[in-house]
Amino acid sequence: MDMNGKTVLITGASRGIGAEAARVFAAAGANVALLARGQREIADLAGEIGDKAIAIPCNVSSFREVSAAVETTVNAFGGLDVLINNAGIIEPISHLSEADTEAWGDVIDVNLKGVFYGMRAAVPVMKAGGGGSVLTISSGAANGPVEAWSHYCASKAAVNMLTRCLDKEEAESGIRAIGLSPGTVATQMQREIKSSGINPVSQLDWDVHIPADWPARALLWMCSPAADTWCGQEISLRDEDIRRKVGLI
Repeated sequence: MDMNGKTVLITGASRGIGAEAARVFAAAGANVALLARGQREIADLAGEIGDKAIAIPCNVSSFREVSAAVETTVNAFGGLDVLINNAGIIEPISHLSEADTEAWGDVIDVNLKGVFYGMRAAVPVMKAGGGGSVLTISSGAANGPVEAWSHYCASKAAVNMLTRCLDKEEAESGIRAIGLSPGTVATQMQREIKSSGINPVSQLDWDVHIPADWPARALLWMCSPAADTWCGQEISLRDEDIRRKVGLI
């Protein structure tokens, strides 16, 4: 997928899938705007990538900050073609009956409101430019309950519906809304899950998790017409046919 002349905004770009997506899209020729709360990490990554990258400190749970980040991106690169809603948290992992209510709400603020804020800020810009792709990291937790993940499951289920709503409302305006359920990925989040010791996911061996560049490469493929069939839906990297289409097997 040739991304020369295209601009991609990535939330949660300081590590894991977000950082790998930045590298993959930049290698394909795209300009990349790196958003995260970890200022030093995104500054280092922007330095690694070079002139095609800018680092924008941003807390996605604040619409003001997300809106300002979109404006900064457009001012820097002249437009916005792809939004990757990647920022997400899972801590604190706890049973619903024992959950800290404020911390539970913080996960909703990042995982759900952060995705809505990204869509709300980016979609009008994309429509004005003739269209664009809104790609959102989902999870198998969007479709099935997991012990001690009530906040995460609820947020991912809601995000799945946001993707479907965006497709219904804006597909005719050239907006391609697609979710990506990557499966378990070898990132810091998986380390947090493992350290919790709760539910079967925490018991998985580390070597069963896929590398972060797999979903990053899938996201690049999702920008191509080959993925149009999945607009308004979720793509699962557990599907061997999808892995084959992406070029992972």
